[in-house]
Amino acid sequence: MHFMVIRRADAASESQSFPAPPLADAVPAACWLHSSTEAVRLQRAGGAWTIANGPFPADGLAAGFAIVDVASKEEAIEWARRWPAADAEGEVVLEVRETGCSGGCAGIDTRTPPHLAPWAVLLRSSAALEADVMPPPDAIDRMNARNRQDAQAGVLLAGDGLKPTARGARVDFRDVKGGSGRRPSIVDGPFAEVKELIAGFWLIQAASRDDAVAWVKSYPFPWPDVTLELRAVA
Repeated sequence: MHFMVIRRADAASESQSFPAPPLADAVPAACWLHSSTEAVRLQRAGGAWTIANGPFPADGLAAGFAIVDVASKEEAIEWARRWPAADAEGEVVLEVRETGCSGGCAGIDTRTPPHLAPWAVLLRSSAALEADVMPPPDAIDRMNARNRQDAQAGVLLAGDGLKPTARGARVDFRDVKGGSGRRPSIVDGPFAEVKELIAGFWLIQAASRDDAVAWVKSYPFPWPDVTLELRAVA
């Protein structure tokens, strides 16, 4: 099983110095995101796109994520428990989410190092996605075809869906005493703040932010209304 462990954003992660080299070295599997000052939020409604430039409030953002291959949610939580205490002086919140698309859209991981600027495209959740409402099969077919095409072209580096938060958990280190025996609080999903949740991701490479925005706007999303966040990868 694969799980995405999301490091929720805060004031520390929104600084230009994040992540500090010791943190990046301590979690080598992580994909760290630059502060939201470089971010773009794209929303499609009624067939029209609107674009908002960052920065955005930190409490609704991700600061980075890692994909871990473990046998169960409990093992993923245990992996998250070992998060470096030096990160934000230990005052961090992690979200553990099972990857995968219930509708059958295949995950992608080309393991290809980018030669252009990498960008994370984060799909914002909705009530329908949290309810695990599946798109029509032909919509999934279009997504799979586009993902294969862009992976072969070297544009798409990785991507996958995330299962609803009812199958996830939060690992909260805030107000936990330091030391090697620190035990965070564990809260099982589902979580109520739908608009702050992530329902899937794509990792692409592009020559410019405008090219990355164009990729997002051309993607065959299966829903008429969709919100995405485009984040520069550190």
